[in-house]
Amino acid sequence: MRWSRGHVLGRGSSATVSTATSTATGEVFAVKSVVLSQSETLQREQKFLSILSSPYVVNYKGYDITREENKIMYNLLMEYMSGGTVIDAIKVQNCDRLNELEISNYTRQIIQGLEYLHSNGVVHCDIKGANLLVDENGVKIADFGCAKWASEGVAVCGTPVFMAPEVARGEEQGFAADIWAVGCVVIEMATGGLPWTNDSKERWGATELLKHPFLEQFKRHTKEITDRDLRTGSPTSILDRDVWNSMEESALVGSDFIRQSCSSYSLRQRIEQLAGNSEKVKWTWMVEEEIDWMTIRSNESSGRWRR
Repeated sequence: MRWSRGHVLGRGSSATVSTATSTATGEVFAVKSVVLSQSETLQREQKFLSILSSPYVVNYKGYDITREENKIMYNLLMEYMSGGTVIDAIKVQNCDRLNELEISNYTRQIIQGLEYLHSNGVVHCDIKGANLLVDENGVKIADFGCAKWASEGVAVCGTPVFMAPEVARGEEQGFAADIWAVGCVVIEMATGGLPWTNDSKERWGATELLKHPFLEQFKRHTKEITDRDLRTGSPTSILDRDVWNSMEESALVGSDFIRQSCSSYSLRQRIEQLAGNSEKVKWTWMVEEEIDWMTIRSNESSGRWRR
């Protein structure tokens, strides 16, 4: 295909993306170019794009090699997405973030794209806002420079702040890592910034955490139980009603499940019932003469133990 290069859309670490126009048909598309001697990654991307076909993956249009300004260039030809990247879409918003409807729509389309890739054994390895292209129909997955086959053992690749923990630990980079990255993209779309980059500055200190309602609640319940115990004093016996009331209330604090499983009957009434009915209990006493005893130890206060 003969084409002419247009304006620059963006630049990466090595490649440049520009608009391009077909001289035969006038069709506008995007071209990703790099010096041929440095084109290993771009050629890898071309191999993946050439075999993929999904409405959620940027369309492949071919590749060629050209000579420009005394340089031999490797060019990957792709579908042109008029909205740029997800990052570009965020920047045009007045509040510097996407609304919930857009986030929901984009996230669904990203996951649909990953479902297609994963079902074909492809791991993208670098899902992030800058690699997701937008047009009037939604979002498509692009930039397969880090992509790999699921069974392929290659070095870890991608953008650190979007990497799953297992990738950062150097264990594996599989389908699950792409899903982790989607979560990071959701944060990116909702906040307008990279995930985790400001986490240390926004993290609460110990003093602030101790004032959190979740922790204050436990402190309040503990104080109520302690104050009640101080008012009632020490129990006079195991049947003292306050002993069981205290145990029941402690078990009931903050848990419906415990409230259901530890009923008041099982703690207080059962013992009171046993104590109150002690006269009805029939005890069977054995006549000493009928028992065969064996002496275990003999001294001034001899004792006999039943064998």
